[in-house]
Amino acid sequence: MAERRHRERKGLSLGALAAGVGAAVGLGQMLRPRYSFKDRTVIITGGSRGLGLVMARLLLKEGARVAICGRDNETLQRARAELEREGGDVLAIRCDVRVQVQVDAMVGAVHERWGAVDVLINNAGIIMVGPLESMALEDFEEAIAVHLWGPLYTTLAVTPDMKRRGEGRIVNISSIGGKVSVPHLVPYSASKFALVGLSDGLRTELAQDGIKVTTACPGLMRTGSPRNASFKGDHEKEYAWFHISDSTMGVSMGAERAARKILEACRRGDAEALVGMPAKLAAAGRALAPNLTARVLDAVNRLLPQDSNPDRYRGSDSETPITRSWLTEMSRRAAERNNENEASLH
Repeated sequence: MAERRHRERKGLSLGALAAGVGAAVGLGQMLRPRYSFKDRTVIITGGSRGLGLVMARLLLKEGARVAICGRDNETLQRARAELEREGGDVLAIRCDVRVQVQVDAMVGAVHERWGAVDVLINNAGIIMVGPLESMALEDFEEAIAVHLWGPLYTTLAVTPDMKRRGEGRIVNISSIGGKVSVPHLVPYSASKFALVGLSDGLRTELAQDGIKVTTACPGLMRTGSPRNASFKGDHEKEYAWFHISDSTMGVSMGAERAARKILEACRRGDAEALVGMPAKLAAAGRALAPNLTARVLDAVNRLLPQDSNPDRYRGSDSETPITRSWLTEMSRRAAERNNENEASLH
């Protein structure tokens, strides 16, 4: 009996200690000065459309100086014109993040105009959808180049000045696909897993220099991007399931809401931001019940088209009556808002 009472008192003491630590951490966060983006210099890769463009709008409203980069000059200039009409201080630079010399030149141009970079948001991305049998080695190499080498190049370019100043923020936009490998997205998921590992490691090593690194893992977002994604196999069917999922409330979330959550995570200096309930549930399921998650994903894979056609098609070339129907209306509206129409590169 005495031993049981001792264990109970010990348990209560540990619980009280944990509660006290939690309260202290919460209080510390409340008392910590709120990070402001006003008068900060921000680089957003892939900022000419989609999520990157939405974040640029929000940051400009807070008074930030925003540099956006992308591969397609026409899309880039449309984004620049829109942002400048809203009164923003914007720099638009054509840059392929897969090429280190272009990344260094882009960061140099930002530095020449505004000085050192305060916030780097690695958002540039590509999506290739189709069964594994339809994928070539080049598809994996391209995904790795954009999602791993690109963020590494930009990070290496901005961190020396951040270290000298003793502060900086870096946000790496991965995906729930970097936590749970989704069927028919293997090159994408593999490269996003790599980005999660890079981002987590950077956070650990750069913290001593006052640089906070946030890994953002959103689920599906209604940015309007499916028409600029690439599809293999039975490309019309692949595009249909992907586009409809992207447009379905409860499965996907609005781009503006996702962007705000990611920027708030950056503002707080969070280590990780799982954005959207589906993303949180999927990550929890993978961590707590990996075998069950594998069985569920296996069942999903069996429902998807299994054509191994290796030819690549853009979403805009894969339209059918069903993808032009009310089922995809929300995604199509997002494409109009977020400069996703008529882009020539993804």
